[in-house]
Amino acid sequence: MSNKLIDDNQLVFDYINGNEAALAELVQRHKRRVYSSIYLIVRNKEITEDIFQDTFFKVINSLKAGQYYEDGKFLPWTLRIARNLVIDHFRRIKKMPTIPNIVNDEGEEVDIFSILNIQQKDEYSIEKTEFKKNMRRMVDELPTEQKEVLIMRMYYDMSFKEIADFTQVSINTSLGRMRYALINLKKMLEDKNVEIPV
Repeated sequence: MSNKLIDDNQLVFDYINGNEAALAELVQRHKRRVYSSIYLIVRNKEITEDIFQDTFFKVINSLKAGQYYEDGKFLPWTLRIARNLVIDHFRRIKKMPTIPNIVNDEGEEVDIFSILNIQQKDEYSIEKTEFKKNMRRMVDELPTEQKEVLIMRMYYDMSFKEIADFTQVSINTSLGRMRYALINLKKMLEDKNVEIPV
């Protein structure tokens, strides 16, 4: 019987019951989709390969620990693991997106995250360091889905179609999450009285 006729759920069951070849078939069947979904975000081959390996390492550990409850949904489950590892990667390196359309007290549009990337030392460096910490805290306070879309769109310049494909939602849902992320960030800036260094 061809492996192509065996569904993912049966292969998962077979692997859990000791058939190592079943896992090899699952990896072979889905590796292109998982790899490309990671690369789409990180845009770096070495990092993609590391996260890809970590994804299947976590898949193996979860299956062996009996933590797979996604009956018949192996690929979406694996993509969620990959997506979470991508988010963890960016959290570790603390890369932040660039967000336009924030207006300062004078009514001028300010790209608040451009301030975070300024390397030169000047009299405002302390203010900028404090602002950077505040912004990181506020982005971390966003709901996960909003933070994820914001980072993919504003920092990695992904289209809303790419974001929708990666997060497995509609384009309108991606647009809505982005809109609410910006609204929430603006509100936090106001509520916390955070001054934008200029």
